Amino acid sequence: MLPGRHRLHRSADFATVVRRGARKGRRTVVVHAHVDSSEIRVGGPRFGLVVSKAVGDSVTRHRVSRRLRHIAADLIDGLEPDLMVVIRANPASATATHEDLERDLRSGLETASARARGSR
Repeated sequence: MLPGRHRLHRSADFATVVRRGARKGRRTVVVHAHVDSSEIRVGGPRFGLVVSKAVGDSVTRHRVSRRLRHIAADLIDGLEPDLMVVIRANPASATATHEDLERDLRSGLETASARARGSR
């Protein structure tokens, strides 16, 4: 489970990451990453999820959300504390295996976070 201090809670934070952050799309997810230079983050990176109705019914969306939160929780230790990430699930995520989701998320996050660091 992803601890509360590692979640994006405000819609303004989601908007900032999506509009100003670097973006990398994969088959199952689109990863947006933004370096939050406005404040010093002690708690670590923060993640937000966007799982629209295009992914499936509510049961499917919640299953995809749980799987993505679990994968994101495993990635926390390897990321810089000032990183904000928004993960948008594509419809393909509904039928993807855990390994596919993890591979796409890791790959997209690696590329997007590198671009976010370079664009600072």
